[in-house]
This record gives sequence, structure tokens and C-alpha cells, in this order.
Amino acid sequence: MITTYHRPRTLEEVITLISRSNTKTLPLGGGTLLSHSQVEPVEVVDLQALGLNHIKKNGNSLEMGATTTLQQLLENPDFPNAFQPALKLEAPLNIRNAATVAGTLVVSEGRSTFGTIMLALDAKIIIQPDDQELLIGTLLPLRENFLRGKLITKIVIPLNIKVAFQYVARTPSDKPIICMALTHWPSGRTRLAVGGYGKMPLLAMDGTESVGLEAAARNAFNDANDNWATAEYRQEIAGILVNRCLATIDSTNE
Repeated sequence: MITTYHRPRTLEEVITLISRSNTKTLPLGGGTLLSHSQVEPVEVVDLQALGLNHIKKNGNSLEMGATTTLQQLLENPDFPNAFQPALKLEAPLNIRNAATVAGTLVVSEGRSTFGTIMLALDAKIIIQPDDQELLIGTLLPLRENFLRGKLITKIVIPLNIKVAFQYVARTPSDKPIICMALTHWPSGRTRLAVGGYGKMPLLAMDGTESVGLEAAARNAFNDANDNWATAEYRQEIAGILVNRCLATIDSTNE
């Protein structure tokens, strides 16, 4: 139940509001978080007046303001084309027009395709107050407690890399039962993130070369039993998908 609505005009006001210990106060970007019924009383802080819905290319990086919507990101020409299917799988069009990049990360679970690609990209998360910078792999397991009284303002991803995304779902419109995103830096760094089950996407590999990727992909699904698929099925499919990702990366070298 929403008891109070705030629309501050500065970050300082936002931090003051969400830092209060005597009430539950949620930052509000697109409003999708509140589409689920709130049993306990909650105050909301509307972020629309802060101008955090920008996308900027800075050299070899792409900076997304926290309230940038998934649809804005999908339509941005600088966002990697190979990852566009992942954004479409994250949510249907009407939700993508409202869901923000920061809000989606905060609530992303293991089947989140957006969370999976951000993990593969080793996204940098900028948090206020104090312009604190965290890598997404550090933030994801700490979200529930770490972000109390704090606000994500930017997400930064690299652009000078090769990327690939593969998935398997029961139907074309379903979220995947297994997905993976592979990124390759000019330095040779290779990073594989997998999703499709559990509480959050997982980092399967982050190394200086691609040797061992198939084994890493399979190992990531050792305990991936749930109502959607068995671990054995996911391990088998993981070996196929990671080789497809590698083929995509290799084809960009030709």
C-alpha cells in the first residue's frame, strides 16, 4: 500500500528520503516494481525529475542513466546488436517502455536475460551518495541490504568488445530455461555469464583465453534442477550454446 508519493528535484533530496530508518521508501523509475501489490505501507520517491534517463557514448563505453528504459536501450544504435534479443526476452514491449535499467537489475533473478548480459559485460554500477563504483558481480549478491539508503544513478558498459548471446526457451515468448552471454575483449579477456535458473545470473568464467569454456558452461549448471528443467538437460544444452557463442565471436574475426 502506497502511503506517500514524493517527487524530489535533486539527488540530495532523494538520498535523504530513502535513508530514513522509520519508513520503507522505494525509489520509483518506471513504476513496474509497484505493479505487484504492496502488502506493507510504503512511500515512493519518483525519480523522473532528476534527468537520469540518458544514454551517452563516451569513447569505448556506453553510459546509461538509471531511469533509462529497456526500450530506450534496445533502440539505441550504440548498444550491441547481438544483445538485442536478450532485451526483448526480458519483458514485452509495454513493460520495456516503463521498466528502467537500474530497477530491472535490482530485481533480476536467475532467468533475467538483462542481468545475464550485464554480468557478461562486467558492467560498472555508479551509486550515490559518494559516487561509489561497484562491478555488477559484486553488487548482485548484495543488493537487498547494500542498496538500502543508496541509489543507483548510472550503469556503464564497454563497447570495444565482441559479444554473443544464445538461449533456449519453451516458447519464443518465454524467459529462457537456459541462456548465456559471451564477451571477448581485444586483450583476450573472455567472460561467460549464464542464466535460466536460481536467484541471479552466474559468472561461469572470466579468464584470459577461451580454453575451457565448454567445461565452465556445463559446470555452471551442476545443481540447476527446478520445475522448468533438470540439471542434466541444462548441462547438455550449455555445451551446445557455448559453442554457438564461440562461433559467433570467431565469425567477427573474419
